[in-house]
Amino acid sequence: MRFSAVLFDLDGVLADSEAMWNGIDGAMLADYGVTYSGEHKAQVLGKSFPIALQFYKDTFNVRAEIEEMSLRRSDIALDFYANRIPMFDSAPKVLSDLRDLDLRLSLATSSISALVLPFLERHDLTKYFDALTTGEEVEYGKPHPDIYLKAAAKVGIEPARCLVVEDALAGVQSGKSAGMTVVAIPDARWVDPALFPGRADAVIDNLDGLLPWLHAQNESAKSE
Repeated sequence: MRFSAVLFDLDGVLADSEAMWNGIDGAMLADYGVTYSGEHKAQVLGKSFPIALQFYKDTFNVRAEIEEMSLRRSDIALDFYANRIPMFDSAPKVLSDLRDLDLRLSLATSSISALVLPFLERHDLTKYFDALTTGEEVEYGKPHPDIYLKAAAKVGIEPARCLVVEDALAGVQSGKSAGMTVVAIPDARWVDPALFPGRADAVIDNLDGLLPWLHAQNESAKSE
């Protein structure tokens, strides 16, 4: 087996949440007199809370402090994650199949634990993961490598033996900077998939394509 662990992003990979972040951020920014409907989605996709909020603060000249904006964003998002955001239908089977291959599974998400845990519990996904790493656990979030390095350390696997699954360029950069192999699942609703080849090691259409890609890699490794 070429890999010993698979490290997953959450939003846009397991959680079909990206569309709802337009509403979350629109509601948050409305508190500061800003009308927003997702026109800067590409600039914040996959970014940590502080980086995304600094972008909004600079772009819209918001006078509030980042800490205040983060608390407001979290309050609004909590209802979405606890009650409304769906998972991608194939997520449980893919995670189960990976467990059957004796791979360690770790989550590395820019979202904070107050949002992540209710989502995982509602969809009964917590049981598949050996470790969870959330945005507030690292000083420097995606696109920096810190969160993936921490996620790998939690499951005791060296970076070169880790496979990262991401949907955002910031996450791809994070995984690659950590010295890991990265498979990207870009969502054409929010990003241009043409931007990913050459940055990610592989690009697949959806989560269902992960196991076939992984099996192909293992067969290729056997023949070398």
